[in-house]
Amino acid sequence: MTLQNIRQKLQMLGNKEDAAFHQRFFKTGPGEYGEGDVFLGVRVPELRKLVKQYPDAGLKEARQLLTSPLHEERLLGLLILVREFSRENDGAKKRIYELYLAKTRHINNWDLVDSSAEHVVGAFLMDKDKAPLYQLARSDSLWERRIAIMATFHFIKHMAFSETLKISKILLQDEHDLIHKAVGWMLREIGKRDMQTEEKFLKSRYGRMPRTMLRYAIEKFPEPKRQAYLKGTI
Repeated sequence: MTLQNIRQKLQMLGNKEDAAFHQRFFKTGPGEYGEGDVFLGVRVPELRKLVKQYPDAGLKEARQLLTSPLHEERLLGLLILVREFSRENDGAKKRIYELYLAKTRHINNWDLVDSSAEHVVGAFLMDKDKAPLYQLARSDSLWERRIAIMATFHFIKHMAFSETLKISKILLQDEHDLIHKAVGWMLREIGKRDMQTEEKFLKSRYGRMPRTMLRYAIEKFPEPKRQAYLKGTI
């Protein structure tokens, strides 16, 4: 009954104008990265409210939502997984992590990855072998590669930068703009906490970086230094 109620609530919250906007914004057209995705037009704050309104929704409901053709249902499923992960014991955390990795084909847009990877994959692997991240980073799947780099945000927030830097090296010449943005973003987050570590990484590589990745990475630099990187005069 909980799942039925959630789906009914989502339908009620849907907005056709927002749905049309999201279809364009998340690139759902032929040949685009979100091709074929379907939106109801429910905004993220409303989805987060639903997570709170249905505290009894758990892994069973999340699993079913995660395989939905509707984008907001998949996002809601992920937000439930994040909530459940934060309040469960180690055994349950492992099951949530394994479910997440088993369903990566459904975590197939950047907002889905960014709202969940650090909180599930990163949090689970924080004190464990990081080999799964490197498998994801070398995947043919754009979304698994983004999961790999975004999961390291959890480590960055705990002042652990090495995995982010290693995965950034793997993804340095990635072909997709969404990876360029994600890597640049994570490098910027390192710099906000330790500028010296970010610059050490950049100085020998910035000339080979995709321009978008570099722009994201140096966005918060003082303007003279940012311009020096952009002009290649560092």
